[in-house]
This record gives sequence, C-alpha cells and structure tokens, in this order.
Amino acid sequence: MGLVIAAVSIQTQWALTGTMAMMIAHGFTSSALFCLANTTYERTQTRIMILTRGFHNILPMTTAWWLLASLMNIATPPSMNFTSELLMASAMFNWCPTTIIMFGLLMLITASYTLHMFLSTQTGTLMVNTPIQPTHSREHLLLLLHITPLMLISFKPELVM
Repeated sequence: MGLVIAAVSIQTQWALTGTMAMMIAHGFTSSALFCLANTTYERTQTRIMILTRGFHNILPMTTAWWLLASLMNIATPPSMNFTSELLMASAMFNWCPTTIIMFGLLMLITASYTLHMFLSTQTGTLMVNTPIQPTHSREHLLLLLHITPLMLISFKPELVM
C-alpha cells in the first residue's frame, strides 16, 4: 500500500499506470490467497499456521494453487504484479534515486514473508490428526477464476494500462 501511495504522490504517467495495474493485480492475488486460507481453515478448523503443515502430501492440487498465488504475490515475472512494481519503481527511482533502497527492502520483506507462509503451511509432516476432506471442484473453479484473469492481463497488459 505504501508503494501505491508513493507512486500516486509522484504523479507521473509511469507511476499512475503502475498504480492502476497494481491495484487490479492486488485485488486478484489477495483475494485468491484469502480463498486459499479459507479452504485451509475449512479443512483444519484452525488458523494456527503450524498446525496446517503437510498439506502437500494429502492435497497436492491445493499446494499448487498456494504456490501459484504466492508467486503472483511476490511479483515474479511475467505476472502483472511484476509489471506494475517495475513501473512504480522506475518512476520512484527517477524522482529520487535513494528510494530504491526502501523499495528493495520492501520487496525483500514481502518475498520472505510470502515464502515463509507457503513453506510453513504446505511442507513438513502432517500435524492434524482429523481426516481431511478432499477439495471440491467449486474451490478449484473459484481459484481458477482468480488466477486466470490475472495471467491473461499479464500477457496483454495494454488492457489495463
């Protein structure tokens, strides 16, 4: 959010274009991550991340969705998040070169936490002793409807820029 506010404050074409793209990409990515968190909560009945370990063994497709949404969240190329962050970083660097330090730290913290969240919820040994229900096709459809528009916009960013 701070990156968007900084880019809007600069008010250059690149910054505003990056801000618009970031808001659209953030909407799809964050919503997909919250849907995945809810799916995990429905299976385990807990919000404690340490108790949700080992899902890669019993729900591999859900782990694939977690990985895809996490990679989109940390702005790996060719995602729309990457394009928007690149536009905003370029605009901020042109405005004040020292902002690249804050931008780099922000990206490092975001990527570290997202990867920690993915690894702590998906890998390891299963901690829950209750039987886990398999995922439903409606949950896969819901995640597909979050990720597909984001990927399509990533391949043709002129639609939002």
